Amino acid sequence: MGVTQVAVAEQVTGGWPVIGPARGDTLHVMSFNLRYASATEPNSWAVRRPVMAQLLRRELPTVLGTQEGLYGQLKDIEHDLPSDYDWIGMGRAGGSRDEFMAIFYDTRRLEPLEFDHYWLSDTPSVIGSKSWGNNVIRMVTWVRFADRRTGAQFVAVNTHFDHESENSRRRGAELVRDRINAVAPGLPVVLTGDFNAAAGTTPTYDILVNGAGLTDSWPAAAERRTPLYATFHGYRPLVPGGQRIDWILTRGAETIQAAGINTHARAGQFPSDHLPVQALLTLRTSPA
Repeated sequence: MGVTQVAVAEQVTGGWPVIGPARGDTLHVMSFNLRYASATEPNSWAVRRPVMAQLLRRELPTVLGTQEGLYGQLKDIEHDLPSDYDWIGMGRAGGSRDEFMAIFYDTRRLEPLEFDHYWLSDTPSVIGSKSWGNNVIRMVTWVRFADRRTGAQFVAVNTHFDHESENSRRRGAELVRDRINAVAPGLPVVLTGDFNAAAGTTPTYDILVNGAGLTDSWPAAAERRTPLYATFHGYRPLVPGGQRIDWILTRGAETIQAAGINTHARAGQFPSDHLPVQALLTLRTSPA
């Protein structure tokens, strides 16, 4: 990262959280493609981990949907977060194998009531299954939470759509839409993920936002606390006004107070090849 890019990243975050710990009845939601742990330089996990820890400890989201994390990497993040955090996940190849769609949460605020996983394929209950033209296994983890503060329940859903196959992304969006309606009838929903599709202009987005009735937190937010950047940067210069492929979508949000795209870096080092996206929102507390 060049000097100018470092300056921009540090200016946007300013040494302060983009959102920070939630107050009152609000929930701070973050979606973060972690970039899987690798020993390959530059940008090895050993180099990125302390930057990741600094960002997460500064922001302290109530709910954090992660993509690409490997088991040991997720254990590192668990260690680096305050002890009040826990997480739920499963490797996409089963057990601790391969990448997770893990959901971290603040146990002081949220109690998990049930959770499950399914695979984006013609056989969603079959571990490691794939269909629709994707060469990589794709899956979803979801958790039904009770909010200890308000008593309300909501469902957090986290996924990572395919980077190559448009058909896979479209079929995956249709399955996620249908499963949300099945597992969360009448409940608020927060969907986090790396969708590998541009917000606003793709069939994937149309299916989830227009077809499933989910709200995109970025355009809907009362306040956008950062400029718009492409959320995948690949350790190259940031792209102002670029494509948002990482989204936080909601159903049943009474208000979406703020949204942001976090450009935190330290001494030229980003924590991942994606930028985390964040939203501060208040969910409906009464039944639909």
